[in-house]
Amino acid sequence: MTSRWMLEVEKVRPVEVRWHVMSLAVLNEDKLDTMDERMRTVMRTEAWGPVRVCIAAAAKHGEDVLGPLYTALGTRFHNQGLPRDRETIVAALEEAGLPAELADVAQSDAFDGELRASHAEGISKVGQDVGTPVIAVPGADGEQIAFFGPVVTPAPKGEAAARLWDGTLLVASTPGFYEIKRTRTQGPVFD
Repeated sequence: MTSRWMLEVEKVRPVEVRWHVMSLAVLNEDKLDTMDERMRTVMRTEAWGPVRVCIAAAAKHGEDVLGPLYTALGTRFHNQGLPRDRETIVAALEEAGLPAELADVAQSDAFDGELRASHAEGISKVGQDVGTPVIAVPGADGEQIAFFGPVVTPAPKGEAAARLWDGTLLVASTPGFYEIKRTRTQGPVFD
């Protein structure tokens, strides 16, 4: 949802989103014993393939492919409820203008070093006690400030997206600001 919001922000503010690969599989691999069986299965099987494909696509075709590929994968997985299998990944790759053979990487650890390095770079900006999404924005004096979130559903559009962006920049410019949080009462709303 945060990615959809950021695409809206690009339309209404002078912002250029740069996509970066993080992985819930990497983040949670040492927490598997605390998860229920279904989540353990997801983390061991479904969570690795798509991020492996994303990191391989970026390595072979440049980071500019990440936004379109992420959108193509996310639309299939989240909006359409398609399985995280080879067929779905191939369709997303084709939509993003990428070669279908990148789907082979989903079952390979060939790019896991790059995946772990990319994840570590992203999570190092916010600390280990968060998940995704992570956004990095200009803070006070131009230094980069990163946060987990915002977690928002549905993704704001138009001026509402702009106001949330403006608020994000405001809190980022406040020295010592760390967190705003409340319990989620609704799952993701995709439109």
